[in-house]
Amino acid sequence: VARWLDDPAAAPHGGEPLAGLCARVGGWLDSLPPDAGRVLAVVEPAVVRAALVAALGLAPATFWRLDAEPLTLTGLTGRSGRWNLRCGTRLTPSSAADGR
Repeated sequence: VARWLDDPAAAPHGGEPLAGLCARVGGWLDSLPPDAGRVLAVVEPAVVRAALVAALGLAPATFWRLDAEPLTLTGLTGRSGRWNLRCGTRLTPSSAADGR
């Protein structure tokens, strides 16, 4: 576990390295067409952290320093190559319905 936590390229038990997860999620973000409009992805916290690392160009080791609270909305606005972060919005029935 320590090796996996210390080295984003490590996959000591044959799983996906952390750097690979960040690259895969970043590839998905980059593949969104410019006219996609709003896209909602319901994902686990690891995918939220990977998306932030990729979108904001952070070092993969930063992954472990990002907290994604359950039942919150983490928003990325902008487009591939130029993402902005909107974080910490609590989900309510009205915010989920209108994407805020």
